[in-house]
Amino acid sequence: MIISRIGVLGAGQMGSGIAQVCLASGFEVVLNDVDEEILSRARANIGKGFDILVRKEKISSAEKEKALAGLTASTDLGSFAGCDFAIEAATEREELKISLFRRLDEIVPHGKILATNTSSISITKIAAATKRPEAVVGMHFMNPVPLMKLVEVIRGLQTADETFRTTTELSRKLGKEPVAANDFPGFIANRILMPMINEAAYALMEGVGKAEDIDAVMRMGANHPMGPLALADLVGLDTVLEILNVMHRGFGDPKYRPCPLLRKFVDAGCLGKKSGRGFYSYGKE
Repeated sequence: MIISRIGVLGAGQMGSGIAQVCLASGFEVVLNDVDEEILSRARANIGKGFDILVRKEKISSAEKEKALAGLTASTDLGSFAGCDFAIEAATEREELKISLFRRLDEIVPHGKILATNTSSISITKIAAATKRPEAVVGMHFMNPVPLMKLVEVIRGLQTADETFRTTTELSRKLGKEPVAANDFPGFIANRILMPMINEAAYALMEGVGKAEDIDAVMRMGANHPMGPLALADLVGLDTVLEILNVMHRGFGDPKYRPCPLLRKFVDAGCLGKKSGRGFYSYGKE
């Protein structure tokens, strides 16, 4: 399968990061979102990402301009009709993703692959919303996308071998290291990561330590680059909560029950860095 133009659905933190690495790897990108303001912010962030590469002398100014010339931003999902590969990176809500995949199935040419950046939701269930379940696959990037090497490639029940191979090869072309995961709630990364974040929230709620101390223990004691509560703020507490809800429902195991303090923060609109407050407070950037 020849891939030259990639559609990225969702221009938030993950979608703009995915778009950036696709552009940097020589692909044309159609970036879609329902909000013009989000698209404008994504364009600016992608430009800043390339400016950093220029300053570090990893690319030239001419290479930056050539890459950015391959970006089309649009609120019209119909623009995906000319894409060879589509990656959905919308909010982590099952009903939203299923609705979007029904629309993508109608717009993206038959025979092309539809990938989802979901971090926990069943690939099999998303694929069942389409008439091409064999061409639906999980392509879970890590945050921040330009820096993190891992991409989890997840098969649904009906994902074809060719779909899996093509997605794995594309991940490598994007400079990533693909790792295969099976279709269980949370896959591999979040199956392990989210219970740790959840337990850190319980430790904070129960007064075992302050947020700074809990994070310091994991940074210095486990050699993690950042503590679990700071990482939750980076990911977004609403996203963390939704992933834990998916795992709790999917496994029916009380060990995945989201911490009440986490729910309280989300109810209050304290979602982490993107809202200015989560487990920590953040000034305006």
